[in-house]
Amino acid sequence: MFKRVLIANRGEIALRILRACKLLGLETVGVYSQADVDAAHLKYVDQAVCVGPAASGESYLNIRNIIGAAEISGADAVHPGYGFLAENEEFARACLENDLVFIGPSPEALALMGHKARARETMAEAGVPVLPGLTSADLDESTALKVADELGYPVLIKASLGGGGKGMRVVHDRQELVKALPLVKAEARHAFGSEEIYLEKFLRRARHVEIQVLGDRHGNVVHLNERECSIQRRNQKLVEEAPSPAVDAELRRRMGEAAVRGAKSIGYDSAGTMEFLLDEEGNFYFMEFNARIQVEHPVTEMITGVDLVVEQIRNAMGEPTTLRQEDIGVNGHAIECRINAEDYHRDFLPTPGIIEKWSPPGGPHVRVDTHCYQGYHVSPNYDSLLAKLIVHGSHREEALRILRQALLEFEIEGVSTLIPFHLRLLSNPDFIAGRYHTRWVEQEMF
Repeated sequence: MFKRVLIANRGEIALRILRACKLLGLETVGVYSQADVDAAHLKYVDQAVCVGPAASGESYLNIRNIIGAAEISGADAVHPGYGFLAENEEFARACLENDLVFIGPSPEALALMGHKARARETMAEAGVPVLPGLTSADLDESTALKVADELGYPVLIKASLGGGGKGMRVVHDRQELVKALPLVKAEARHAFGSEEIYLEKFLRRARHVEIQVLGDRHGNVVHLNERECSIQRRNQKLVEEAPSPAVDAELRRRMGEAAVRGAKSIGYDSAGTMEFLLDEEGNFYFMEFNARIQVEHPVTEMITGVDLVVEQIRNAMGEPTTLRQEDIGVNGHAIECRINAEDYHRDFLPTPGIIEKWSPPGGPHVRVDTHCYQGYHVSPNYDSLLAKLIVHGSHREEALRILRQALLEFEIEGVSTLIPFHLRLLSNPDFIAGRYHTRWVEQEMF
């Protein structure tokens, strides 16, 4: 058991974790950079500690400063949220070495799943379907060309330590492959400190469907159905929904069983997400495992009634899960729109500045997860996410109607946002019919 949790994050996820902690009767410690002195969650934590300058590398990514903040505040557990240090093996290990409970998976699981190539091999050994391809510590040009010829183009080159859509490139022929190899290696080295890459078959019209799993420290793992995350731009998610328009009960069962099998094979004991690619024939393939709470977790909460962050904290306390697989159903339909401070008319250019008006929507079946308020300064130093607008309906058509009205009611002035993009999306017949894939936004809307 623990009594005081340090929230090693910022923005809306810091408030989300704070609320879960308060529900469980836990004290909270908030951290902030010098650029975040006006952060909303600092008003409600029991103690606040500055962890450095605006640059995330000197504050939210500074392991020594975060551990120091936990020590001086008397925290006995740390919740990393998502992003920043959430999937950092070194940070998880530092927490344990300093007698802090890390509210997340083990350092070993983080290390294994953080290495995308090894994760792929591990899942294949556990019987989880993977795309044909090659994992190699030193993928040279001649080997890559030989494998790509055997697989057939297009193929996907990915950084072994990649994530967040970085270190990925689709190539359509031999000439493009030769040009792309050194570029991807350079990007991988810059972003992740390693040139190791791998190559796999690329699916042209695939959907991105992920399975939420929840494990405890007693060997139990359950899945909480799927989320559809195919509305993306440059591998960055914009809209998520649950359940997926492309998944029926039988496919949901098979994907869920595969995700649980994969999670159990690595002794996974926290909230996590198995991400799959789904082809047009209904075949699914392992893409990666995100060993943390996801940005889009609210849509799963809306259709299952399960508070994932509370369950994650309870599991970290050593409590066995009370969830039984047969009791986890699908209640209605939920959709989440990411409201980013970006101008989609200008190639999604970030638009930092002062929020001059902030009037979020309300009403039944509408949820807004945010850290923003009128007068809030949207910093250029961090992610542009302002809010997550989540709605729930008895079926998808109803959820779409609720979402459209909520977007129309959402008033933000001072910075450009993605609300116009989402409204345009909701008028598209293919989106309304659920006919889309991971490249659909770029191919059909621009």
